[in-house]
Amino acid sequence: MEAIERVRAARAKGRPTAVDFIRNVTEEFMEMHGDRRFGDDRAVVAGISRLAGRPVTVIGLERGSDTKERVMRNFGCAHPEGYRKALRLMKQAEKFHRPVLCFVDTSGAYCGLEAEERGEAQAIAENLMEMMTLKTPIISVFIGEGGSGGALGLAVADQVWMLENAVYSVVSPEGCASILWKDSSRTKEAAQFLKMTAEDLLELGVVERVFPETEETYQQLKEELAAAFEQSMQLPVEVLLENRYQRFRRMGVPE
Repeated sequence: MEAIERVRAARAKGRPTAVDFIRNVTEEFMEMHGDRRFGDDRAVVAGISRLAGRPVTVIGLERGSDTKERVMRNFGCAHPEGYRKALRLMKQAEKFHRPVLCFVDTSGAYCGLEAEERGEAQAIAENLMEMMTLKTPIISVFIGEGGSGGALGLAVADQVWMLENAVYSVVSPEGCASILWKDSSRTKEAAQFLKMTAEDLLELGVVERVFPETEETYQQLKEELAAAFEQSMQLPVEVLLENRYQRFRRMGVPE
């Protein structure tokens, strides 16, 4: 499948969203709201749940499943208060030594004037810094589109996993074509050059696992996540943080 077809599949109507994965991979989810500064961002669904009996903190970027919900969720484009809510829940997870599970599906952070006024860039940057040193395991799963810093704000993790039709890139193919060539008709070409598919990113070492999209995906994810958290929870904190640091230091370095 060509890269642009993967992009279309990641954006396809009817594709499972973060809420679907939370409901089917974890149990007893209790949503928590607000960043304790400005308000509650409905594009970020966050709370406490259980995974194979283990308490976990779950955070998802939620697009919505129909037009009405997508408008309410701002199409999965989070405001700064969404990233601050996510960080609040992560720090809580660190306090109680719960692992953190993130489901990522967004074309990018919201780029409106009000988001900039409330510190969008700072909120994302703070997440990147804090996640790098968070003293509890983190796994991020890309379930659809992963766009720019909006996705990275929930993807500084010990491991990053992707579904086979998910994508992850610094910019959308449309944006890349417009910026580089001033020609939106070259979107297909841009998608190929961006190396944004799960297959490409696995080869580049940006992600650790790619999961096929089948009827067994939820169950497979549940089992693999439970096993991964069981293993990482046994690591001393200093080893966990060093492994996370080295994971990012290895990226872009020729072998």
